[in-house]
Amino acid sequence: MTAASATTTREGPVLIVTITRVERANALHSAAHFELSRIFDAFEADPTLLVAIITGAGETSFSAGNDLKMQAEGGPMERPPTGFAGLTKRSNRTKPVIAAVNGVALGGGFEIVLACDLAVAAPHARFALPEVRRGLVPLAGIHLLPRQVGSKAAMAILLAGKWLTASEALALGLINEISAENGALDAAKKWAGRVLRGSPQAIATCLDIVERSQRTPDVQDALDGDYESLRRLRASPDFIEGPKAFSEGRDPVWSRGKETN
Repeated sequence: MTAASATTTREGPVLIVTITRVERANALHSAAHFELSRIFDAFEADPTLLVAIITGAGETSFSAGNDLKMQAEGGPMERPPTGFAGLTKRSNRTKPVIAAVNGVALGGGFEIVLACDLAVAAPHARFALPEVRRGLVPLAGIHLLPRQVGSKAAMAILLAGKWLTASEALALGLINEISAENGALDAAKKWAGRVLRGSPQAIATCLDIVERSQRTPDVQDALDGDYESLRRLRASPDFIEGPKAFSEGRDPVWSRGKETN
């Protein structure tokens, strides 16, 4: 499917979302945020889709973040409740999203990466949150980044405008893999394939408990928490099918009818 700011392609249970504002280095304006939010709403609602990959068109920019040119021209700045690119404030997700970082991830583009569950990057990818140098702050990154890399490393990026290479991002745990040159999307598809081997119900449970645990300051409280998603998993056919398939030496057939190989 082609829309004004992004395209979507289905490859079996995988949805590939490509930002297509190449003339603006894949920077996003208000309409693009709402468009992407609708795309990810539809992804969550479609039971035949299990993993999404987000990437940028071209070979130089994943996303340059906020379309500052349009902002300077007085364009609308509204965003959906789900945040930048329809992802950075999206909660209660049940399906993983993988970032395939094909180039520069700047400002909000970096925030998209931070909001994803997994990320791979091309060797030439670069990451930065330069908002303070423009009299702004990264509204999502200021919260997400310290939780992922710690305070001192985050402050070097937030306050001093430090740019990260792909190797530095990997060392900090911000990405999972450096792909071959211009191979970020292919690498992301391989990660999607690994994810698809798991039970969709168990994956949804993991996403839920990780999100809720991060909101719980005390680890013991998190361990003792009552999770509806865990009760659903234990009541699902997958809770029996996984151990049964293992004991029988075969691949499991999960409850959504998708056999994972």
